[in-house]
Amino acid sequence: MEIKEAISKAKQNNQVAFNFLLDTFWNDVYAFQLKRTENENDAEDITIQTFSKAFDKIDTYDDNYKFKTWLITISKNIHIDLVRKQKKIIQNTSKDNNEHYFEIIDDSPTPEDKIITEQNLAKLLRDIKKLKPHYQKVINLRYFQELSYKEISEELNEPINNVKVKLLRAKKLLAAIITKT
Repeated sequence: MEIKEAISKAKQNNQVAFNFLLDTFWNDVYAFQLKRTENENDAEDITIQTFSKAFDKIDTYDDNYKFKTWLITISKNIHIDLVRKQKKIIQNTSKDNNEHYFEIIDDSPTPEDKIITEQNLAKLLRDIKKLKPHYQKVINLRYFQELSYKEISEELNEPINNVKVKLLRAKKLLAAIITKT
């Protein structure tokens, strides 16, 4: 599939076209953000938000410009907005004298993991555990708890498009893990 064809199909809500565009440009946008943020998690979050926003606003894309340039511009603007928000939060919290708490993520296996005896499901769960926690959560909510995109969006307090992009990325990473083993 050519990029122009994919964009045209994406404007008609073709999921295969969205997948193609995501696969084609993910590394470019991620690398751009990794250079800016110097943090893998932030770069990944911003990249997810970039594709979410791009897919949501794909009708506004002007094909006089390169699609990659359009994505990078969206990505840059998201990063700028996040930096502004962080500065605002830092200013607000510096005025407060409240104690700060940090949540520690527990990586230990859950009781459900211990109960599962079926080989294929146990292997799949082990492969899912290799994903980053936010990808594990979205896979769990969608395929194990069988929530709709809307319900996942409410659970994670994120826009539906972010959920779709995260799920798409999680499935791609999980497929790569499964094919390696």
